[in-house]
Amino acid sequence: MTNSKPIRRLLIANRGEIAVRIIKTARRLGIHTIALYSDADQGAMHVREADEAWHLGPAPARESYLDAAKVLRIAREAGADAVHPGYGFLSENSDFASACETQGVRFIGPSGAAILAMGDKSGAKALMLAAGVPVLPGYHGQDQRPALLRDQASQTGFPLLIKAASGGGGKGMRRVEQIDEFDEALAAVKREALAAFGDDNVLLERYLPKARHVEVQIFADSLGNTIYLGDRDCSLQRRHQKVIEEAPAPDIPPQLRQAMGEAAVAAARAIDYVGAGTIEFLLCEGEFFFMEMNTRLQVEHPVTECVTGQDLVAWQLAVAEGQPLPLTQDEVKLCGHAVEARLYAEDVGAGFLPASGPIHWLHWPEGVRIDTGVAAGDAVSPYYDPMIAKLIAHGQSRAEAFARLAEALSTLALGPLVHNGPLLQRLCQEPDVLAMRHHTQWPIPTEPQAIPALAWPLAALWLASRVAGMAPWQRANGFRLGHRQHWTAAVRIGEERRVLSLTGAEGAIDWQGSRLPYELGPDHIRLQQEGRWLRYPVQPDAAGAFLLRLGEQSIHFEADDQQHQAHHDHHKGSGAVAPMHGIVVALLVEAGQSVQKNQPLLVLEAMKMEHTLRAEHEGMIAALLCQQGDQVSQGTVLVHFADADTGAGENKQESAS
Repeated sequence: MTNSKPIRRLLIANRGEIAVRIIKTARRLGIHTIALYSDADQGAMHVREADEAWHLGPAPARESYLDAAKVLRIAREAGADAVHPGYGFLSENSDFASACETQGVRFIGPSGAAILAMGDKSGAKALMLAAGVPVLPGYHGQDQRPALLRDQASQTGFPLLIKAASGGGGKGMRRVEQIDEFDEALAAVKREALAAFGDDNVLLERYLPKARHVEVQIFADSLGNTIYLGDRDCSLQRRHQKVIEEAPAPDIPPQLRQAMGEAAVAAARAIDYVGAGTIEFLLCEGEFFFMEMNTRLQVEHPVTECVTGQDLVAWQLAVAEGQPLPLTQDEVKLCGHAVEARLYAEDVGAGFLPASGPIHWLHWPEGVRIDTGVAAGDAVSPYYDPMIAKLIAHGQSRAEAFARLAEALSTLALGPLVHNGPLLQRLCQEPDVLAMRHHTQWPIPTEPQAIPALAWPLAALWLASRVAGMAPWQRANGFRLGHRQHWTAAVRIGEERRVLSLTGAEGAIDWQGSRLPYELGPDHIRLQQEGRWLRYPVQPDAAGAFLLRLGEQSIHFEADDQQHQAHHDHHKGSGAVAPMHGIVVALLVEAGQSVQKNQPLLVLEAMKMEHTLRAEHEGMIAALLCQQGDQVSQGTVLVHFADADTGAGENKQESAS
């Protein structure tokens, strides 16, 4: 870390938006960038943006981005003098960091020893206690016997969290409300932890039901300087995964804010930390407790960059070159407020099921920062995290920042891939969020917004025009001037389907007792209502679907595909059907076994998360159509019920990260 030789060739051991983010700073600093790509990422944006790119291996992360030996071999062959791990993958792998040090390749991050010290959550809490940093009560010991863990859970009290000792990012974590749930939750956490981190040790922690998640950004150089760059609030979460983050954390008294910052610095100094890091705290009723330290750049670092005016990736590179921190603690000034929303490919209404597939159209809003790794024509792969982008708004006040982000999200056009954009927009306008009344367990509204009544005739009008054209010379239907016209269109919006019959004279439709004049443009419908002309943008999709902008809502619609419905009806009741691409990590039933309603059938891992498929009705297992370790596609029948015709085997899924 004391090497003063400038970095000339930087290998980025990551993908997606963080790889693109690092490339932008490196290019500005005149550093040559080297990207890595798997089979699934051959044409990805980070590959297109880098100065050069090397093939890493097959699509599964275990055979590509997580293969430390292969990454290091490419670093040597490519002549890289530094490796930036981004976040995720190898960013908190102490063995990889140490191997880089041993082989003379600078690791853009802390030492392997520091990562190891904080990577062991149990050991980290012991270090924090010794450094005078408050921690939550629980069990952090090395004895991992299930009976002892169960006993310690009873002593800690409920509710509690079971957490992977080597975990992070909300993975390998379960909330347990009572002792009867403990054994199943423990098995799930151990399985997730082993798959994600190669270590199934766990710790137990008392759960605070209405706490805020507040974290402090720290930075340290190799010359002994350690400072904090303000804090962030990350309390808007679902399944322990952050959704919206902001900086600085609102409604914190100055004395408490300073105490948290100084505790974060003490935590970093306790392990001789060098580089960028984040100390995460739980804040409850004026008290804060250490949760963990992330020994890397955080996903939400852009909000800190916005309010400090600093480039944290540039800071990382400078520190790796042995330079001192650009600022002292007294020189750190915060300006305004920033808020970030994580745009994910996921089906909110289906329990945040991750999604994958092509992006046929994409229009980014103006006036906000966009950190992304995709463009129109790209695809979200089922092999990796389903994040599409981060949208970051900065304002002079918190209210202004949220208003700007809400406005930006209202103009976002992306499809046909399902995403959480509409939910993010709602969250930016929620009264509880704007008044800072939310916490880590605040119930995020997942019910879809009601479809405005006007969406149906507009969608039908557009679809009818695509099929036959609305001008009289485009139709052979016996048109006569002045006569009433009739159009029919089968429309699907989400899972709702309608066949609409529209009547009217040329250039107008009848709707709810009124005649509404309309005009059709190449990308919009204009409709006259109560003496006003209103314009509704329509964005077509190459796959045959459309996005209709109606007020503050973006409504995805398409012609009703009866074959799709028939396919859905055919498989409904078959048993467990894969709701997404994934890997079968556990089979929990056998052929010939009787199961009860809500009984777990199998566990599917997709995009770093486990999804438990449960029986919706009691029934008999006729056959298992998959094996542990199988890679399965969305829609594949995995478990067949003997009484499938009665619907006894419909599956529902639940997700946990």
